[in-house]
Amino acid sequence: MTPHASPAGFLSRLGFDPARLGFALRTALAACAALVVAWALGLQHPQWSAMTVWAAAQPVRGLLIEKGLFRALGTAVGVLVGIGLVVATGGQPVPMITGLSLWIGLCAGLGNLLRGFSSYGSILAGYSAAMVALLDTPHPDQILGLGLDRFLTVMTGVVVAVLVGLVFTPQAAESDVAGRIRRLVARCLRDFAARLRGAAADTAARRALLSELAAVDDLLDTHGAGSLRLRRAAHGLRGLVVAQVALLTSAPGRVAAADADRLDRAADALDAAVDMAEVASLVKPVAGLEAVAAALGNVTLADRPEIVLHRDWLGARRAACRALLTMLLVGALWQGTGWPGGAYMLLGTSVMISLFSTFDDPAGTMRFVGAGQLAGVIAALACRWLVWPHGGSGLDLILLTLPFMLAGALPVAHRRTMAAGFDVNLAMLLLLQPAFPLAGTVETSVATAAAVVAGPLVAWISFRLAWPADARRRRDMLIAMMVHDLQAMASRPDAPARRLAWRARLHHRLLRLARWSEKAGEAEPAPLDGGLAVLGLGQAILHLREYPTTPRIAAVLRRLGRVARQPEQAGRSLGLLARRLPPDEAAAMAEAARALVANAGFFRRAA
Repeated sequence: MTPHASPAGFLSRLGFDPARLGFALRTALAACAALVVAWALGLQHPQWSAMTVWAAAQPVRGLLIEKGLFRALGTAVGVLVGIGLVVATGGQPVPMITGLSLWIGLCAGLGNLLRGFSSYGSILAGYSAAMVALLDTPHPDQILGLGLDRFLTVMTGVVVAVLVGLVFTPQAAESDVAGRIRRLVARCLRDFAARLRGAAADTAARRALLSELAAVDDLLDTHGAGSLRLRRAAHGLRGLVVAQVALLTSAPGRVAAADADRLDRAADALDAAVDMAEVASLVKPVAGLEAVAAALGNVTLADRPEIVLHRDWLGARRAACRALLTMLLVGALWQGTGWPGGAYMLLGTSVMISLFSTFDDPAGTMRFVGAGQLAGVIAALACRWLVWPHGGSGLDLILLTLPFMLAGALPVAHRRTMAAGFDVNLAMLLLLQPAFPLAGTVETSVATAAAVVAGPLVAWISFRLAWPADARRRRDMLIAMMVHDLQAMASRPDAPARRLAWRARLHHRLLRLARWSEKAGEAEPAPLDGGLAVLGLGQAILHLREYPTTPRIAAVLRRLGRVARQPEQAGRSLGLLARRLPPDEAAAMAEAARALVANAGFFRRAA
């Protein structure tokens, strides 16, 4: 059978991704099972169990297990907070909306500080509270039952998703990321060995290595998901990745052929998959590479050494303020107009404004989310008013819903619609409440559907107008944090005491800068060169702090303390000072001054 005559070839010609179609059908079947189980258990909102299956869906078993765990934890916290808000406010809309807005803003900010599924769990805790507090606002006396129902339906969905995943979802290849890191470390060691022998630094190769290390750092957020052992290993691997930044950006000290030979042997051992502890023993005697040797040794340790990572405090603050402001405005619109669908609009906004704040381009993503939700509410309206009236019992409603849920796998797997496919299913299930006998009117259903679709529209407006975020802006925020850190070091006499933490955080920020520059489509290497200039300048500031404070040194430090506004003047002052220092310090200081002047535009972005 030729490839085009095979079933996979036929599906490809129709526009489907065969592998993704299998994943989507498996998820749709699990969602159907969760709906049936939740209904059989007598839960009031069984569709939430099916929504949980779609929300927790992952193509790899470990990711599925870990996301399911954080979904359960986030939901439990959110349900408790939602119940607490309703009880504390007595169901009064204004104080309840205010408290809910504060909570969602807090969770959105925390979600932007954390990484991996812990970020997801934090954000979920925010909008889970909204699902409890907003979906039955006329009956605050029933809030405990609603909260318990919400939690049990989510747990049903998590259990079904995990059980199906354990049977049908493949296990990730555990060694892929570790093997890639070993090869990258070997290349970094060979680069350093070549420079020890006097070879000129290959700037382009160094940038390429930093870019690859940044890509691997991203993968480590979910590496080892579902396994505590692999999670500990991922922590050690991240320390090793960050240590390579120091290796690539430091200048070799004394020329020692024996040291270069040791590093070449260590690189060969890494390529041969020799135990990391043995590789560490080869690197440790090389002067200046103690941190790299320690990182190599830590990979195999059970203990988790402390690693100082970049935290996006500026982005987190903006996400929190954006979510808070948007929720308050939408809540005020709801209360001011008295629109019955306002609760659903506020609920949809709470999800969109918090969950997608962590995406590279939230406003751009909203276009796909909005299209998916529009298709989902159309499917829900068709099911409710064209199909469900033919059912004569609650079981009939469940059975009549299943074909719609199975059909939901198709947009998830088609190349033209996969970006919006998940939202088709989530919006459809949000509106389908299989309660018999049927109640409500077409007008009410359409109004509720319009409120659901309004959520992405409100979020799109907010992401465009309130502290817009995309890859380019995130890169510029990171630059601002790096430069402001540098200015704080120049202004604080206790900077040497914070040397290790500052250097470790800057090394990780340099990796993040390489990643964001790549995502922003930066054609020139200027941002990365600027980041390297920050590193060199930081080292210069720390050296200056070790000298007795003379009027000249104090003047240079003051200029460096406002380097974002006057980079050229600060660079010239540092260059003049370098001429008065001992020769072993002057060269590095002069190079830092030259890099500062050459990358003046980089530093001005932080002004």
